[in-house]
Amino acid sequence: MLRSNLCTPADHHLSRRQWFGTAAGAAFTVAAPSFAQTVKKKHKQVLFVWLDGGMSQLESWDPKPNTQFGGPFRTIQTSVPGIHVSELCPKSAKVMHHLALVRSLCTQDNSHSAGVERIQRGDPKNRGVTYPFFGGAVSKLLGNGDSGLPPYIWIKPMSGGFIPKDGGFLGPKYGALALGDGKPPENLLRPATMSVAEDLERNDLRNLVDKRYAERRSKENIEATKYVFDMAAQLQKRRDLFEAPFAPKDQERYGTHDLGRHMLLARRMLEAGVTFVKVNSYGWDTHGDNFNGQGSLVPQFDQAFAAMIEDLHERGMLDNVLVIAMSEFGRTPRINGHIGRDHWPEAWSLVTAGTGIQKGVVVGKTNDKGTFVASEEHDIGHMFHTWFKALGIDPKATEYDNEGQPLPIAHDGCKAVKELLL
Repeated sequence: MLRSNLCTPADHHLSRRQWFGTAAGAAFTVAAPSFAQTVKKKHKQVLFVWLDGGMSQLESWDPKPNTQFGGPFRTIQTSVPGIHVSELCPKSAKVMHHLALVRSLCTQDNSHSAGVERIQRGDPKNRGVTYPFFGGAVSKLLGNGDSGLPPYIWIKPMSGGFIPKDGGFLGPKYGALALGDGKPPENLLRPATMSVAEDLERNDLRNLVDKRYAERRSKENIEATKYVFDMAAQLQKRRDLFEAPFAPKDQERYGTHDLGRHMLLARRMLEAGVTFVKVNSYGWDTHGDNFNGQGSLVPQFDQAFAAMIEDLHERGMLDNVLVIAMSEFGRTPRINGHIGRDHWPEAWSLVTAGTGIQKGVVVGKTNDKGTFVASEEHDIGHMFHTWFKALGIDPKATEYDNEGQPLPIAHDGCKAVKELLL
């Protein structure tokens, strides 16, 4: 379902060897002279939790109990008087005073193939270029700070490697380094059988070969190739990020399931200074047996997410880390013949918190049955404007320069949601 008053729509992975062999940069600058000085004072970070397939807003942030489409779960009071969430989110309910809920999302794609990319790219107007995913954009705009680590790390189940497409027209340099099952890329860490001296000799030889390789290649290609080698070398120095054990108490708090383990690793990456950390959870596409499916998945998310919010707050990091948890759309209010909920971009929810974001608020509302937004509708372009501003970036004054082509960093037909911002 499309609405004319919404922003208009716009428009894997490689092995380590392919990463090193194909990485190339695009000619790109950011016109934001005062922003760079701001970032140096206090480096911002992002935790982006992606619930792939579609979390049900009715079983999480916008429950409608005792209604036609409400389902079997009750609501519970949160730490903020007057705000209720599903009983499947008891731990998040206790940290609601740190969170902001958006219940007025109305986006335009009801398929995974279109929705995943459109939501994560922010849906700028179609200008004949492929925009970066949010992680690629943030890693370019904020850089890697003083950590020396890759600015964009993606923790996900199954396979890992370097994901260049997330960089869009910025080039593969701004893609994601994916840690499959939370493990470092294969062969990234120096084998115990190889001495430091041997490793240095090997890299000296590579540098000589690279110089010859560079003679007939563009400057941008060479810079990107060198960049990813440098990032790999920095990651090699931080074996502790992967090898140091987590405290049993933390493992219990976050959960021993995949999402719990990966969120705990994400906390470690944020503590180490990684600019943008994305954590994926799969299996949320509950076309059948929705109530058992969401009834299993939502508590896992709730456990790990609330533990992360608590830890970021206690460590004083929540003031500097932007937290986002969302899917590509929500689930239908109508329950289908398989006792499932289908895709529903017309009215759904997300949760955000941290730097620049108001605490303990709900923005927007749906009607009594949860079928449509009953307040001002917000597309993903509005959210990108909001998140950039929360990070200290003015999306109206900052633009990409793609080889002389000025491009907005967020949909220029949208604006920030003021109620979400401090």
